[in-house]
Amino acid sequence: MKRLITLHVNGKSYEVAIEPRQSLLQVLREELHLTGTKEGCSEGECGACTVILDGKTVDSCLIFGLEVEGCRITTIEGLSSNDTLHPVQQAFVEHGGAQCGFCTPGMTLAAKALLEQTPNPSEEEIRWGLSGNLCRCTGYVKIVETVQAAAQQR
Repeated sequence: MKRLITLHVNGKSYEVAIEPRQSLLQVLREELHLTGTKEGCSEGECGACTVILDGKTVDSCLIFGLEVEGCRITTIEGLSSNDTLHPVQQAFVEHGGAQCGFCTPGMTLAAKALLEQTPNPSEEEIRWGLSGNLCRCTGYVKIVETVQAAAQQR
């Protein structure tokens, strides 16, 4: 039986009827049509489904939609404003941090959260901050350089 809940996503409130066992990932993609959050492993191992929940990164595939009622959720769609990319998004474009793009939304959100907690991270801190996000295309060098550049631009 579906339940009606209110979600606060990217600064907007949504009333949505969801199944009790729907993950936050499923709710975002299937009910709210926010498809920037990607489904990778569905086991919390790859980070493709990373969102920011009340200021912290989480794997949205591991959380039930019902659990996040009243929480603030930020997806990749919520970073840019008025056709202007967030500085971390811009850094991914300018410094080659994205290749195929599948991991990029999760990497970008993880980088944003890291830079909010640690404005001038070392390479080790960047690698640790992104460690829950896997990329199959790179050796992470460009991604780390991208986060370093974003930190310098802040």
